[in-house]
Amino acid sequence: MSPGLSTRAEVALPRIPAAAHSFAVRTRIPAAILCFVLAGAGIAVLAQQKNDDGKYVDDKGTPTYHIATDGTVDWFTYSGYRRYHSDCHVCHGPDGEGSSYAPPLAEAMKTLTYEQFQEVVINGKQDVGVGTANVVMPALGENANVVCFLDDLYIYLKARADGALPRGRPAKHEDKPKEADEHEKACFGQN
Repeated sequence: MSPGLSTRAEVALPRIPAAAHSFAVRTRIPAAILCFVLAGAGIAVLAQQKNDDGKYVDDKGTPTYHIATDGTVDWFTYSGYRRYHSDCHVCHGPDGEGSSYAPPLAEAMKTLTYEQFQEVVINGKQDVGVGTANVVMPALGENANVVCFLDDLYIYLKARADGALPRGRPAKHEDKPKEADEHEKACFGQN
């Protein structure tokens, strides 16, 4: 077991590919059965666990989303949606779909690793191309409204990139874990 992971019995079901998740929701096949069938067919199913701060993580310890078969998203996916639409959508468009000003993050997140995402958001990025390509992303590492919720933003955008989360505000979400509230207060210096 990785450091920081809980030994509680709160182990999430594996994350299944987006098309399979959509099928499971439409047909109401329990996720556990679908995961078993997918794994038997050789289709990758990513294991998830909840860590001590209430976030779902994959087998490498990278924060990830959790969407129940009834469409309920974990708190951090919901928080990421809220934070994205308060700070990021002005440039990158609603739901990570891009704009004439900045690229679609829902597409970029298909290839960006967690570490690369953190690097770009915290330190910014400037690619000056020949001719038409000039990309400038400002450094947001000192913006508490972004950096305090970096994992939430990553989780939300990853869910969008994987096709697991449709456009728009998630209709249902888990309650905010007390650990998330404590992290937020500490990050904003309110302890």
